[in-house]
Amino acid sequence: MPEGLMQLAPLLLMVPLFYFMIIRPQQKRAKEHQAMIANVKRGDMIELSSGLVGKVVRVEDKEVGVEIAQGVTVKVVKAMIGVVRTKGEPAPANDAKS
Repeated sequence: MPEGLMQLAPLLLMVPLFYFMIIRPQQKRAKEHQAMIANVKRGDMIELSSGLVGKVVRVEDKEVGVEIAQGVTVKVVKAMIGVVRTKGEPAPANDAKS
């Protein structure tokens, strides 16, 4: 019986190791991402998972309207937002000041 237990010991020790090294951090990142998506508001600069960068102009339940160029707005599913770069309404660098 002790030989069988010694053979199972490495497997039994790997289960908590996998949980703390892989599963738990993944769940933490997923919760942070969900919170970030829930807090997206108009005027935020976002980067999509595809690499596209734009400014949020409209927020709906499952989608956001993103302005990717002046006068060009696309609808994007909220889950595809990778990073919220800046918060609020920053002044564009290339617009003339009046």
